[in-house]
Amino acid sequence: MDKLLLGVCEAARAAGMRMLNAGEVRVREKEGHANFVTNLDEAVQAQLIAALTPMLAGARFIAEEKQNEAAPDGYTWVIDPIDGTQNFISGLRHSAVSVALLRDGRPVLGAVYDPYADELFAARAGGGARLNGREIRVSERAFDRGVIAFGTAPYNLELTDRSFAAAKAVFLACCDVRRSGSAALDLCGVAAGRFEGYFELRLSPWDYAAGSLIVQEAGGRVGAIAPDTWGFERPIGVLAAPPQAFDALKAVVEGVKGGETP
Repeated sequence: MDKLLLGVCEAARAAGMRMLNAGEVRVREKEGHANFVTNLDEAVQAQLIAALTPMLAGARFIAEEKQNEAAPDGYTWVIDPIDGTQNFISGLRHSAVSVALLRDGRPVLGAVYDPYADELFAARAGGGARLNGREIRVSERAFDRGVIAFGTAPYNLELTDRSFAAAKAVFLACCDVRRSGSAALDLCGVAAGRFEGYFELRLSPWDYAAGSLIVQEAGGRVGAIAPDTWGFERPIGVLAAPPQAFDALKAVVEGVKGGETP
């Protein structure tokens, strides 16, 4: 593991430790349905920015709890201080710190740390993916024999009918489905061979920047859900799976229109 990725992993782990020792948690609402932020989201984000800034001079930041501008060129850190905020608020102990570095709009390294399980997922472009230092690979099971994770895009109520119709269609085509509440950890679950796929109809770049690289470096595929196109400039629908399951999952999810199962 090179020096920069090691530093990112150390920063993510330290941020996760702060989650475990949260003390009083104060919650306030943000724009959108069931969209909350805590004092810990803001504190962890500030801690990450302070730790990452000296690692790469001139790099910009895109982070969930700040005003952001598009940064297509050069180096950009993409941060989700607590992915799974609702889980964190509810005491479900399934949330993560997610950090990615983009170069000219493409992820070149990523780290996702689950402090509750003490699992650190990390990847560098072209260097493979690892969990706590051990190389990981996606599952070899077929889509119809697989377990598929999904998200409900809870901040976008206009997608609710389509989200649940897609989940039903996928459930009928595979073995079972799971909903965990953390996109970053679901993506890492695909990378580690725990799931045969994952989809959500709307994610922000900080939700999937690190996890998507980790999936790819573990041998998986990622892509946008039509009509969206892949990128990190705006919220999109995201789908990830091992190569043998990707096309089948994509066909089922994209076959659902307006809440109707085909």
